[in-house]
Amino acid sequence: MPELPEVETVRRGLNQLTLNWQITGGDVLLNRTIAHPFSVDEFVNAIAGKTIINWQRRGKYLLCELSQPLPASSSSPSGGWLGVHLRMTGQLLWVKPDEPLHKHTRVRIFFGDEQELRFVDQRTFGQMWWVQPGVAVESVITGLGKLAADPFSPEFTVEYLADKLHNRRRPIKTALLDQSVVAGLGNIYADEALFKSGILPETLCADLKLRQIEPLRTAIIQVLETSIAAGGTTFSNFLNVKGINGNYGGVAWVYNRAGEPCRVCGEVIQRIKLGGRSSHFCPQCQY
Repeated sequence: MPELPEVETVRRGLNQLTLNWQITGGDVLLNRTIAHPFSVDEFVNAIAGKTIINWQRRGKYLLCELSQPLPASSSSPSGGWLGVHLRMTGQLLWVKPDEPLHKHTRVRIFFGDEQELRFVDQRTFGQMWWVQPGVAVESVITGLGKLAADPFSPEFTVEYLADKLHNRRRPIKTALLDQSVVAGLGNIYADEALFKSGILPETLCADLKLRQIEPLRTAIIQVLETSIAAGGTTFSNFLNVKGINGNYGGVAWVYNRAGEPCRVCGEVIQRIKLGGRSSHFCPQCQY
């Protein structure tokens, strides 16, 4: 599943390529991809004629601010919001209209005869929303209201993280995957951050000391920044908007490296299951 660095990589690419382009229409090839409104025709008609102002990211959600031509009778140019969640295998690709259609293409957004934004999603868990002007985005995309602080936000302090983990009787790895604890973190970067901070994934949150939580917070930010600089991670499906793989996997400390030597101490990287998810760690560097 694309995590914060992959979604941030897509956001940056979209802001480089799509700003000020006017949507001329669309085609929904899989109806259930559209989470709101329930009418596919209403979704296509709503975004047609709107112009892309900017793309934002909240956790793993992408939000595109839209504008519309300002008629003389209107006091607001707002065109509402286009929301996207890539889920497990979603991709947003900026292509020429004559690019061969991928068999897993679910939604096409047209920009005249020159460009097209395609939502490709093999597992079909991804979703898109249109939120009309004047409506709170969180009231339609309800998952936004459950998100914790973003790791890059001023709110993500040591005290904030300590409070979120306080008295929780569950493994720290499981807690870090909870979007109400840390927004945007997933399996890859939880493993990486725990390695960097020297904490075993099975350690109970309630047993962590403040002297461990402080380097954990720092490690979370550092591994996310490193991955963003590398264009994210591609182990299976992730591509940026130009269709290019991410490169973080080649420098990962522990994730997907079970049986290989630790890059620091040479000990063999171990893999266990926690809460149904794989966890990778070094038994020498983490304790």
